[in-house]
Amino acid sequence: MTVSFAELQQRSDQVFTESCPTRVVLDHVMSKWGVLVLLALTDGTARWGELRRAVAGISEKMLASTLRTLEADGIVRRTAYPEVPPRVEYALTPLGDDLMERMMPLMQWIAENADGIVERRARPLA
Repeated sequence: MTVSFAELQQRSDQVFTESCPTRVVLDHVMSKWGVLVLLALTDGTARWGELRRAVAGISEKMLASTLRTLEADGIVRRTAYPEVPPRVEYALTPLGDDLMERMMPLMQWIAENADGIVERRARPLA
C-alpha cells in the first residue's frame, strides 16, 4: 500500500524535516555509492574485491566509508575471519534485506526508464 507524503507527515510532523533522523538514513541509503553497494549485496555475501569490481568507479576510500556507514546503521554486516591472509565478507542484515526488498522495485523502474529519461534531457527544448 502506497502512503502519501502528507500521510507520513500526519504520523509525525518532523518526518523528513531538516533535523529528523529520516534525513540521515535517506542520505546513507540513497547516496550514489550507498545504493550501488546495497545493490551489489543483494546478490549475496561479497568480499572487498568483489564489491570493488561490482561497483565500478568507486574508490577504495569511498567504498570503505560507505561500508562503515551502512554497517553502523545496521544495514550491512561485516564478518572478519581470523585467517592469513585476512578474509572479510560483507552481507545485508535482515534490516538490509527488508530495505532492498522495498528498494528493488525502484531500481527496476530506474533500469527500465533511464535510457529514455537521459535521451529526453539530451534533446533541445522546443
